[in-house]
Amino acid sequence: MRRRRARAALGAAAALALTIAGCSTAPAGPAGPKTAKPAADRVEPLSGPAPKPALPASVRSADGHRVTVREARRIVPLSGSLSEIAFTLGLGDRVVARDVTATFAQARRLPVVTRGHDVSAESVLSLKPDVVLAESTTGPAEALEQIRAAGVPLVVLRPATALGDVGTRIHAVAAALGVRRAGDELAALTDQRLTAVRRTVPHGGPPADRPRVAFLYLRGTASVYLLGGAGSGADSLIEAAGGVDAGKASGLTEDFTPITSEALAKAAPDVLLVMSKGLASVGGVDGLVKIPGVAQTPAGLDRRVASVDDGVLLNFGPRTDRVLASLVAQIRPGSR
Repeated sequence: MRRRRARAALGAAAALALTIAGCSTAPAGPAGPKTAKPAADRVEPLSGPAPKPALPASVRSADGHRVTVREARRIVPLSGSLSEIAFTLGLGDRVVARDVTATFAQARRLPVVTRGHDVSAESVLSLKPDVVLAESTTGPAEALEQIRAAGVPLVVLRPATALGDVGTRIHAVAAALGVRRAGDELAALTDQRLTAVRRTVPHGGPPADRPRVAFLYLRGTASVYLLGGAGSGADSLIEAAGGVDAGKASGLTEDFTPITSEALAKAAPDVLLVMSKGLASVGGVDGLVKIPGVAQTPAGLDRRVASVDDGVLLNFGPRTDRVLASLVAQIRPGSR
């Protein structure tokens, strides 16, 4: 139940993130995160001609349904991550709508089919989709059932929470859309890029010699202040970047838990990892250190903050190598 409440809080807060820049790659210093000119917030489709879907395709949806996709001329992905994969596979010209969290440049022209973070079945159906892609955290359930009852193929995917899920998600989306060969190519390319970034990370040595990084999910305007723990998704990235997830190391077994002074003191982070919009929502670093308990942590005392943009941090998709490179640069400055 606590996990579902945390996911719901995250989903509702994510709806506030309506515009995104690229990953920040500047390391944070004592004065807080420095802002470098961000990379363009665009996805990079596979080179060459766009793949032609080989349909029908029959796939197993994460909610137990066997789904047959017969056409993919009009695709509706209901999360930013799924949109990113569809566009990177080369199918962007077939995507006819977006979730509010799909904010990269190529998707911004598309109509939004969510109200807040909830799916509007009426908006989806009005676009006459051939296939709808959702995640098991997408809701409300009634809206998804309405879409399925209208006869639209609805493929539900499990959410990604670790680097190991990247290839799995790419293959799953590609299979549902009938472009398995493109999925193989994209998964291999993404793995190569992630491997290249991982080679820059100084691994080894005891945990005491690695930076302790706490992921804080912040939405000041919605009064959402959460500390990441095991399974938050950020823990996988932090560990891959050569750090120790402070929440997980302190014993937090839930993916997210409300921030308290006691929890922060036990986590004792050297670095605070935040989403850029979340940091802005609390008034930047000056506002962040006013959250109870933050100023007393080693990270708060040093004002050491790492920031990655909301639209890519936990997507676990084709741009995750950029996220990892940004995180390495910020928590392990000087790594090569």
